[in-house]
Amino acid sequence: SLRMRVLACVRFAAHKGFGQVRLASASSQKKYVDLREDRAIYTTDPINYDEPKFDKILIANRGEIACRVIKTARAMGIKTVAVHSDVDSNSLHVKLADEAVCVGPAPTKESYLRVDKILQAVKDTGAQAVHPGYGFLSENTHFAADLEKIGVKFVGPNSKAILDMGDKINSKKIAAAAKVNMIPGYDGEIADEDMCVKVANEIGYPVMIKASAGGGGKGMRIAWNDKEAREGYNLSKREAASSFGDDRMLVEKFIDNPRHIEMQVLCDKHGNALWLNERECSIQRRNQKVIEEAPSSFVTPEMRRAMGEQSTQLARAVGYDSAGTVEFLVDGKRNFYFLEMNTRLQVEHPITESITGIDIVQQMLRVSYGHKLNFSQKDVPLQGWAFESRVYAEDPYKGFGLPSVGRLSRYVEPNHIEGVRCDSGIREGSEISIYYDPLICKLVTHGKDRATALARMRDALDGYVIRGVTHNIPLLRDICQEKRFNEGRITTKYLPEVYPEGFQGAVLTQEEEETVLSMAAALNARKIARSKQFKNQSRQQSTYVDPYKMTFKFVTEIPVEEGEVKKVPVQVSFENGNDKEARATINGKSVAISGDMNLAQPIIDLKANGKVVTTQIVGKKAGEITVVYKGTNFKVKVLPEHAVDYVKHMKPKAKVDLSSVVLSPMPGAIKQVSVKVGDMVAEGQQLIVIEAMKMQNGLHAGKTGKVKTVTVKEGQTVDEGEVLVELE
Repeated sequence: SLRMRVLACVRFAAHKGFGQVRLASASSQKKYVDLREDRAIYTTDPINYDEPKFDKILIANRGEIACRVIKTARAMGIKTVAVHSDVDSNSLHVKLADEAVCVGPAPTKESYLRVDKILQAVKDTGAQAVHPGYGFLSENTHFAADLEKIGVKFVGPNSKAILDMGDKINSKKIAAAAKVNMIPGYDGEIADEDMCVKVANEIGYPVMIKASAGGGGKGMRIAWNDKEAREGYNLSKREAASSFGDDRMLVEKFIDNPRHIEMQVLCDKHGNALWLNERECSIQRRNQKVIEEAPSSFVTPEMRRAMGEQSTQLARAVGYDSAGTVEFLVDGKRNFYFLEMNTRLQVEHPITESITGIDIVQQMLRVSYGHKLNFSQKDVPLQGWAFESRVYAEDPYKGFGLPSVGRLSRYVEPNHIEGVRCDSGIREGSEISIYYDPLICKLVTHGKDRATALARMRDALDGYVIRGVTHNIPLLRDICQEKRFNEGRITTKYLPEVYPEGFQGAVLTQEEEETVLSMAAALNARKIARSKQFKNQSRQQSTYVDPYKMTFKFVTEIPVEEGEVKKVPVQVSFENGNDKEARATINGKSVAISGDMNLAQPIIDLKANGKVVTTQIVGKKAGEITVVYKGTNFKVKVLPEHAVDYVKHMKPKAKVDLSSVVLSPMPGAIKQVSVKVGDMVAEGQQLIVIEAMKMQNGLHAGKTGKVKTVTVKEGQTVDEGEVLVELE
């Protein structure tokens, strides 16, 4: 058919590395087909199209990972079926798939976790295999077993391996028997909070309390004393029940200040087990990873081999037959201890693909079909360096990231930068809701060495445009320029150690501050000059004054501390009437600002005294312009000199006594209300438990007092900033 001939043409062009192919016929106009989604973009090896494969697979997931699997399946010539909730009906993964089936309403328990509806979708569409992605049903042994019963392949390990490794209590026993290095801990299930406290005291604080079936940082708490053990046990148990349907808990010794390093393994059904090098995942908040890199700057070749061999020993011991990840905690002396095995495709798998050239999803599909791995351990390369930044719809100024919701009013990925890969499942107009993980994109950069990959990450974050939701790019960008991170001196305590008071935004040097103020003043002068121009007017030319030959005198204000601002006079003029060449005078210094100062562009590339500066204008109004510099938004007041005296007469906003109220720190659902009107509460007492994006957070009293009002009840959804409890 014509379609098959077109596909053959596209695949041939993809093999040749062409970016576009032009299709033309006698009866049609010329048409260009973008190959970026139709070629094997995740591997350096060509796909063997003559090899037997599945005809159709179903992806039991959503968002970026569903899109990721669809793209490799498409490159292999495999048809895809997407499942979705009703609120996801217009999502990108639904549009990319060949078919789509709605499996229920928005809550995950009624849609993406409904095994019966997923199985029915498999039967209705005739899918031969199911790829679960990560999260949801990816480590559900019953789901894998149910698929086996109806003759459908589960694109992942066998159900026994999932059961053995997914149960953290049992997995530790198997790992110990396989002679994998182990962390001291209690070998069994923790029945209640009293037992948790008893075991914690026997092991010795600090301890890690975590769900046996957990993963992704959910159902996990660190306890340093009996009070934290009780509270952590209860919160983690509820979180585990909500996220995994399994609330069994365990307790083990918490290794203080370790690194978190994991090893990617890949196995087939013919006894082959390989390791694909390590990933450094130590930059974390609330036990969830923020930035990952591969390889680790801390791991020596000998240590890498030892970790890889222990990982494959464990994989063979459990009969593993797919892609998986063995996670280790590593102390300062390079001793490594088994943490857990994730029996699924890991979120951060793209950085392993970047340094090996191996498409892990493709290999999972091949192995699930029954093929042997088509390479051996000696064929696994280590090419260059890669970083992954998890771009979330989160407010990094609140506990390093509390969820944000909203619609993406402007969205531009930095794909124009060399070595950049964006794994996302959203587009401009997509909505980030309270029902699902707030991940926007996995931003990956690759380079010949660590410094190159990291420089590309900084450029990519500067060139990433996200409007409509609060996001964590300010934190990611600041980490990428921080001294310890650049030197590779990181542990799981990196964030609280580097930002002991929480993330406050980029801290500017004197030169950087002058650059920001000069840039803001120049852009504001460009805005005023443009508004003063008369286009296509032939009258009154004798009275017309070219605004680009005027001198603009401003007083700029930039926040320096909470409630404090710094006032700096800035004078701006344009060079020879050229709107692309401005000169600012600040603190007795001259700063040349050059470049296309087009205020309508989402990204503006300028030079400040010859140094390249990539900025964005995220807000502008009379007397104020908000620019992005090194990831952080700087709201700069740029006032004409004569207007400054009037500002002091404006009354400041009244401050709220936050100790007397409990506000919702994010949009979410109320899971527990522990007080009622008239109750006496102590400072630090937990009053409310709120859940957002499958994470539960306890909210505490800011002072000792009597409860005046309780405005919410269990099950109610609330917005960010909403008053939940008020004290007298």
